[in-house]
Amino acid sequence: MGNRIAYISISLTRRPPVATDSPQPDPAVRALSELLTVLDTCMTELSGARARAEKLLSERETGRAWLDIVTAESRPLVVEQISSVMAALASAGGAWRREQAHALAAEQVSINRIAAMFGVTRQRISALLRERARAAAG
Repeated sequence: MGNRIAYISISLTRRPPVATDSPQPDPAVRALSELLTVLDTCMTELSGARARAEKLLSERETGRAWLDIVTAESRPLVVEQISSVMAALASAGGAWRREQAHALAAEQVSINRIAAMFGVTRQRISALLRERARAAAG
């Protein structure tokens, strides 16, 4: 009887195989690749913003007025660069989160378990799955 319990336990945790030779591209892989591209771009942008912020700080430490510093700063301003990076990360991160949630659900992972993995409520995961379905349909 102990073997039967072990068998049931194993069968409940078995996942469907992941197709690696599928002719259709995996949307989660595509979203993750796009996220990596955005991360690389953002890291470059933030490195430049950091260098410019250090320059602004050194100018302020010499006693220059903020108005003089900001009006002399070339565009995009540091604050604009940061806003742009945050928007890009939110967009790419959101797409990755939606596709990852969908991929896990397609592997029969429960909404509750996905929610626990993502550190959010099951309602949030349900919303992510609905958003993904709407995006795919539209």
